[in-house]
Amino acid sequence: MESEPQRASVRGPLARRPLAAPLGRPVRLACLISGGGRTVLNLQEKIAAGALNAEIVSVLASRDCAGVGRCEAAGLSVEVVSPRRFPSEIAFGEAIWGRIEQRGADLTVLAGFLSRLPIPERWELRVMNIHPSLLPAFGGAGMYGDRVHRAALARGVTVSGCTVHFVTEEYDAGPIVSQSIVPVEPDDDADALAARVFAAECDALPAAVREWAGGRLEVTGNRVRIVRRPLEEDG
Repeated sequence: MESEPQRASVRGPLARRPLAAPLGRPVRLACLISGGGRTVLNLQEKIAAGALNAEIVSVLASRDCAGVGRCEAAGLSVEVVSPRRFPSEIAFGEAIWGRIEQRGADLTVLAGFLSRLPIPERWELRVMNIHPSLLPAFGGAGMYGDRVHRAALARGVTVSGCTVHFVTEEYDAGPIVSQSIVPVEPDDDADALAARVFAAECDALPAAVREWAGGRLEVTGNRVRIVRRPLEEDG
């Protein structure tokens, strides 16, 4: 009698944890900017107010932008590292990660950073981005800032918002940590919508950093789950 052929075992992707346990100390942040630096200043304000247990150990700018002076005025260490100074994207990435690692950062935040940055394997699930739309809508290469809001208004959406996600090699395609929804009002222009979305970003990004540092994020494939420990259930 012929034996029944063995069936291949089909398993889904394994769950991964950026941190297996709470960090237990202020999370050390590196922030990368290319513009006004408002996202970094918001993080610094949350830290100063005691709402975020973190320390910004490095701010790197891809160009001499307004955020450089603003972050310096806030007492942060800032360096301009232009990709034009390097012969390749890989060399630029090595320079960025070398500086970040020299400062002992735990987590890197892309805070309006417009230069393409290779993500080393050792930094997988340790790089977050905040995007001013509900991804995957209005994301991808070339979609940033007011371009996103103008596209949302042109499409006629009735809601927009922001997305915090882990960064991968593909633009705006990494696992989504959180999304916040804001209404689009009938008389909105790009500036009005941008202001409403940024207000949501000011809460969403610090909250995502807290969950990361608390060891509460679990990633399976492209999905992120917040895992709470028994003592955290009651608040």
